[in-house]
Amino acid sequence: MILIVLNTVGVIVLWLAVECCLKHQTAQSLEDASLIPFADDPEVARRVELATGKTVKAVAPQTLKPGWGNLDV
Repeated sequence: MILIVLNTVGVIVLWLAVECCLKHQTAQSLEDASLIPFADDPEVARRVELATGKTVKAVAPQTLKPGWGNLDV
């Protein structure tokens, strides 16, 4: 019986913690966060935009600076 009470209290505490963390989030910020995994690859970002119609704020891939390529240490 005590395990049921402890599990119930644990679920309630977890639910309240998630509610507290997400209280100040807007729908736009949550949508932007869901698209972050696609932002570093422009080709994938373009395919996601075509499939979902949502704009992905993609960043250009990093280019190597001259002299900073393959270094033998």
